[in-house]
Formats: sequence, C-alpha cells, structure tokens
Amino acid sequence: MSVLNALLLRMFGRPRGALGRLGGRIMARTNADCGFWVSDLLQIAPKDRVLEVGFGPGVVTERLAKLAPAGRVAGVDQSIEMVELARAHNIIAIRKGSVDLQWGSVESLPFKDSTFDKALAINSMHVWPDAITGLGEIRRVMKSGGRIALGFTPYSGQSKNGLTNTLVSAGFVKARLVEEANKGFCALAIKP
Repeated sequence: MSVLNALLLRMFGRPRGALGRLGGRIMARTNADCGFWVSDLLQIAPKDRVLEVGFGPGVVTERLAKLAPAGRVAGVDQSIEMVELARAHNIIAIRKGSVDLQWGSVESLPFKDSTFDKALAINSMHVWPDAITGLGEIRRVMKSGGRIALGFTPYSGQSKNGLTNTLVSAGFVKARLVEEANKGFCALAIKP
C-alpha cells in the first residue's frame, strides 16, 4: 500500500487520530448531499427504525432523526473518533433516546434480529473487510420488507458494476441502481 493510500485510509476509510478527526470534518461536508439524497430515496417514515452503518461524523444521522421523529436511529462505526464526533453532533437526540450510536463493525452488529425498517451506508461498504458478510448481518437485523440503500459519492472509488448482484448474493431482492450526476449513485434493495 502506498503512503498516500495509507494516509487516505487513515483519514477517510478507517479514521484514526488527528488525521481521522480532520477527515471526519471533511466528510461532514462532502458526504452530506449524497447522504441526504439517499435518505430521501429510502422514503423514511416518521415511525421508522433506521440503521446507519459507517455514520462518520453524524451529519446524515441528524437528518435521519428528523425524518423519523417518532422512530429511532441507530448506527455503528468502526472508528472511535467518528463515534465521538457523531455523538457530540447528535447529543440532544441521544439524550432524548431517539439516536443510539455505537462503536462496532458491520460484521457483528449489536442489534437483535428484525429490528430495522430501513438501513443505509454512505461511502463505507468499500472499506468493509467482507461485503457479503456485512450485508448478511444488515439483512439479519432488518425486518421483512425493509429497504436498504448503499450510497456512494462520485469520488468514493467504489465501482457501481456488480453492486446490485452483491445485494442479491447477500439475500436481498429487487435490487436496482439509481444515479444522480452531482450526488453519485445508490444501490437499493429489499429484504424479502
């Protein structure tokens, strides 16, 4: 791995330390439009329970909580620096009990089976150790009929080729790809 790739991974892929916190501040600005667009594609209802994997600095989490004021938003991020930033950003919703942000990995979600109506990940799937395992774990914690969205900004480095096939391989159905020129692309699917 080149020095530049290692630096970028430390800032954005798996944020750590001072570079990770700086990366979080950059992500708060650069991922917001894609995250807001993806949350709109999910058609989040006021009482929905929503899972966000790789919530980063928590900007999209804040939007999700506003879209589901009578529901609940929970998430995991594998960077303790991002958990700290996101918790600080969403402190009021956390105190009210409408948001729960935890340190953790998509491969071992700390939630019960069939908990969530909707799930999303913005610019994070490409840094998961195993996409199929992560998607299978998300599928486990989703309710039947629940919708998943995987959003990627144009600069994410993620290829859209095969993304819907990956969702189908993980047990989702009706997978489709949506593109928006300035926001990126999103793979949507349903848990049967």
